[in-house]
Amino acid sequence: MGKRVILGMSGGVDSSVSALLLKEEGYEVIGLFMKNWDEKDEDGVCTATQDSDDARNVAVQLGIPFYTINFEKEYWDRVFTYFLNEYKNGRTPNPDIMCNQEIKFNAFLDYALKLEGDYIAMGHYAQVEERDGKFYLLRGKDNNKDQSYFLSRIGQKALSKTLFPIGHLEKSKVRELAEEHKLYTAKKKDSTGICFIGERDFDKFLDQYLLATEGDFIDVEGNKVGKHTGLIHYTLGQRKGIGIGGVGTGKPWFVVGKNLKKNIVYVAQGENHPALFSKSLIGEQALWILDEEPQFPLKCTAKFRYRQGDIPVTVEKNDDGNLHIVFDEPVKAVTPGQAAVLYQDEVCLGSSIIKSIEPLEEKYLYLNRE
Repeated sequence: MGKRVILGMSGGVDSSVSALLLKEEGYEVIGLFMKNWDEKDEDGVCTATQDSDDARNVAVQLGIPFYTINFEKEYWDRVFTYFLNEYKNGRTPNPDIMCNQEIKFNAFLDYALKLEGDYIAMGHYAQVEERDGKFYLLRGKDNNKDQSYFLSRIGQKALSKTLFPIGHLEKSKVRELAEEHKLYTAKKKDSTGICFIGERDFDKFLDQYLLATEGDFIDVEGNKVGKHTGLIHYTLGQRKGIGIGGVGTGKPWFVVGKNLKKNIVYVAQGENHPALFSKSLIGEQALWILDEEPQFPLKCTAKFRYRQGDIPVTVEKNDDGNLHIVFDEPVKAVTPGQAAVLYQDEVCLGSSIIKSIEPLEEKYLYLNRE
């Protein structure tokens, strides 16, 4: 038998094709479904059960062993608690990044090593490349699907043991392979949203766990222009669902800041209002994929949201260990709590969590103060 690979099978087409490719390459593949969350959706259906069944059906088709592992406690302690605390503190977290850091490439890896796995594998659109004994994280070949952004907080220990079997493929090719081999999940649509929320109403979900207190919408001139339903329901740059009508110029309103102590959501009109833009940020909890810092100042590119294009930046390290990331051009809706992910061409260098932003104009400094 070839080397043993413990594959995270989610019940989707990407991990199904990953299983197929690994088997074709001669690995001994063991499929493992991670149960991270236990709750029914609005229709009383637990989607984890359906996904687990789909993954098992593919494993049977391919003739590989399949098991389910329960990480609900680890997920609650390490990901969901963090998620709620960030919202409570007025920030907008990224639980997918934290899930990769804490569960898929940490708890799952530890479990796989106990099963004497030589490697773990995931159906992510990313690539690992070894150079002189160091393991580099590269973007996935399919630009539209590249998931290196979500993997930006994984170090050498995990990367040295990780395979991404579909990272060199376009999504269309993955679907094609699934249909060609008549895999059970070939026509299953991709899942969207955060795993524990799925397709549900996000605000309703948050309200189950956090207290939302009504407060005022205040525009950047200091006028009260409406009532908000609670700070947790708003994020910087948000336009949808604000519900301020018939006030001002008729242009759409955008969230430009939040004040936790005063329970204020600040808003401005017009999609290019200067209050929406910032010129630098402070990033905390820097994590470098090579487990070593680069030389500063570092000229590279950054993404502050998953679907964003690359933004040229200069990174300096402050005396307190935080990063000061200065943008070549002003950037819209950079949001505390999200990740600033850094790249050198195709290589993902790592990331830090956005602590605060420096607005384009000094007069807007107050917008994101406690």
